[in-house]
Amino acid sequence: MTTRKRLFDEGTTPAWRPISRREWLQRSGTGFGFVALCGLLAEAQAAENPMAPKTTPLPQRAKRVVMLTMRGGPSHVDTFDYKPELAKNEGKTYGDGNRKLWPSPFRFKRCGESGLWISELYPELSRHADDLCLINSMYTDVPNHPQAFLMLHTGEFRFPRPSMGAWVLYGLGTENQDLPGFVTISPPSRFGGSQNYGSGFLPAIYQGTPIGRSGLPVANARIENLQPAHTTLSAQRRQLDLLQELNEDFLRRKQVNAELEGVIQSYELAFRMQGALPEVLDLSREARSTLQRYGILD
Repeated sequence: MTTRKRLFDEGTTPAWRPISRREWLQRSGTGFGFVALCGLLAEAQAAENPMAPKTTPLPQRAKRVVMLTMRGGPSHVDTFDYKPELAKNEGKTYGDGNRKLWPSPFRFKRCGESGLWISELYPELSRHADDLCLINSMYTDVPNHPQAFLMLHTGEFRFPRPSMGAWVLYGLGTENQDLPGFVTISPPSRFGGSQNYGSGFLPAIYQGTPIGRSGLPVANARIENLQPAHTTLSAQRRQLDLLQELNEDFLRRKQVNAELEGVIQSYELAFRMQGALPEVLDLSREARSTLQRYGILD
């Protein structure tokens, strides 16, 4: 008489253990569903790209944002913030009686169809008044420059918060995956330092990429240590693949680590930038008329 042994009889039950993502991919690759799996993974990867352009609830008019931070520039009272009451009360004391009101020495006039008040300091800019949007209603109760400077960029001076550029990149994404979506040119090392272009509690991939450093003329600003001196691109690619593999293995064991994820993505971005960035920073490719418009030939 013959007996048929059941598949999972005592002594034959296989030892179950969790498998890694890599093992699962290797085993699934032996089946007929592998082709469909590749398509699904490609779609998921595209959907999870944190830098991909985002859809907005309203029509998107702005493609890029340029913020000029002119620290130490002329006073708002002498440029765009017209205060007629200062002129009326010139010389009067206020507060403890030792301080006097002092109006701007420059004349203001309404410009364009909008009637925007602009100082005589900007005769050319005043011709474009209807293309400008001035906000004079913002203020801070922080009188100290370092804290106020950080608050200007992040909205907070006590706790780390995402910078304005990080929020824009997070909300809009970027069309060029070979270049940083947010850069800062020769950022100051003081007055908040890297927090002024940091990502705060957002993923690290949204933080700004500094071009140049404080004290370096803007004309000489470059992203440092981008091109390896003694390594070929193919060797660098292999090194990067190994480093990514180690980092990803660490992430799987330690679960979520936003800072490490940002490092992994920044390495990949830096590798892609080696081919795209030199062309972007090469001003010799620009037309002479463009260079003249920006005063580079002066």
